[in-house]
Amino acid sequence: MPADLVPETRVLAIASHVVYGHVGNKMATLVMQSLGCDVAALNTVHFSNHTGYRQFKGTRATAEEIRNLYEGLCMSNLTDFDVMLSGYAPSAAAVEAVGSIGMDLKRKAADRPGSFFWVLDPVMGDQGRLYVNDDVVPAYKNIIQHADLILPNQFEAEYYPRPIPARSPRDTTNSTRVLSGIQITSLETLAKAITALHETYNIPHVIITSVQLSKLLPSPENPSPDSTQNLLTIIGSTTLSTGKPRLFRIDVPAIDCFFSGTGDMFAALTVARLREAVFADADENLRYKKSWIPADDVKPTELPLAKATEMVLASSGDTAGAECAVSA
Repeated sequence: MPADLVPETRVLAIASHVVYGHVGNKMATLVMQSLGCDVAALNTVHFSNHTGYRQFKGTRATAEEIRNLYEGLCMSNLTDFDVMLSGYAPSAAAVEAVGSIGMDLKRKAADRPGSFFWVLDPVMGDQGRLYVNDDVVPAYKNIIQHADLILPNQFEAEYYPRPIPARSPRDTTNSTRVLSGIQITSLETLAKAITALHETYNIPHVIITSVQLSKLLPSPENPSPDSTQNLLTIIGSTTLSTGKPRLFRIDVPAIDCFFSGTGDMFAALTVARLREAVFADADENLRYKKSWIPADDVKPTELPLAKATEMVLASSGDTAGAECAVSA
């Protein structure tokens, strides 16, 4: 879709940076700028290459360094951002620093509903394992309640099998689970996980990415699933005024290959496409509503979040035929 259809968008992108390759801010900045966004990149690490190479050099930004960079922007009145996209942070203290930035920007926009939106990708792990320190998990639990949209993958959304140590005696977020506390094994438990995220953290919008259930479960597009099919299910929801979820589901073909940076690309595309969907919504006042939450009578498949997700997946690969479908 032409970049001129994406409304003017100023983004603060807080994530990792690599010299070689396209992950973290290296990927996100490229994607958002290609769609016309004005991106300010605040890097949480500076590595030679992706850590998947096992050999790399570089430095991790401290929480103080992250805060200092933001304070420099504040001193020069350079914080007129429409969206903040936050990704990988190298420590619990860094997560807290990123959270303080998001909360400060939300406070500054409090008298202008809809003028600032925080997309948070809680980068903690995948494929059944954490790749951050244990104390990063409760740090995320303490800040995600302030985000407007979170983008966990299946592992991050569900559970973690070992006890996670509390960071202080007052920390009430200690849990053996990652975010929702519900292991995702079916569409029913997936819906419960999203409901738990809405209810526990009061998060307006949730997308759980890369759920590998659809090859075993029927959907309107795939009523008779074949065990040989390789599909991914993406489930999203925007809350009702009651706090209950409005669930939508999209199945897309999965490519049996490993790619670095796909999550970063998904998050970056979501920023641009969601802004586009909100500004194109039939309700012209939606862009001025807190967290861009549509009226309760908007069907799940008509949600701006659902339309944005479909556009994201269509532009991420050969998935133009993917359709949104509600799952009970």
